[in-house]
Amino acid sequence: MAIAVLVCCQCYRGLAEEVNESILHAAFIPFGDIKDVKTPLDHATQKHRSFGFVTFLEREDASAAMDNMDGAELYGRVLTVNYALPEKIKGGEQGWAAQPIWADADTWFERQQQEEEMKRLQEEQKAAMQVAEDLHRKKMAEDREGEKDDETETKNDPMAVAEAEVLKQNAS
Repeated sequence: MAIAVLVCCQCYRGLAEEVNESILHAAFIPFGDIKDVKTPLDHATQKHRSFGFVTFLEREDASAAMDNMDGAELYGRVLTVNYALPEKIKGGEQGWAAQPIWADADTWFERQQQEEEMKRLQEEQKAAMQVAEDLHRKKMAEDREGEKDDETETKNDPMAVAEAEVLKQNAS
C-alpha cells in the first residue's frame, strides 16, 4: 500500500530552486522504499512549484519520514512534511478528497486489480465471440455450398422438376 507525503517549506518562498526530484529522493530514501517522487512544474516558468510529493510503499516509512524530516533543513529552508491530501473536488465538495491518500490506498489497489481482471475477462469474451462468429460464418458458407448441391440435384432429378412445375401451376 503506497502513501504520499507532502514536502514544502515553512517559509513563503517554498522549496529552494536547486531542489529537484532526485534530491528529494536522496533526502527521503533513508526512511524506506520510495515508489515515486514528484515536483509539480509551473507551466509558465518550467520550474517546480515550490513543493513536492514523496510516495512511500509502506505507511510506516511515510510516518518515519514525517517524524524525522518535518522541521529539518534542506538547502537552507525549513521543511514542512505531512500526509498529502488529494486535490479538493471542484465546487468545494468534500467526500473522499478530505481524507489522506493512504485512507484510500487499499481500495485503490483493489480497484486496480478489479479493472485488470475486467479487462482480461473482456478480452476472453471478445476472443470467444470472435470464435463463435467465425464458426457461424463457416456454417453459413457450408449451408450455401449445400444449397448449390441441392439445386444441381434438383435439375438432374426428373421427379423434382415435375414437382416444381406442378407447384408453379398451382401458384398461378
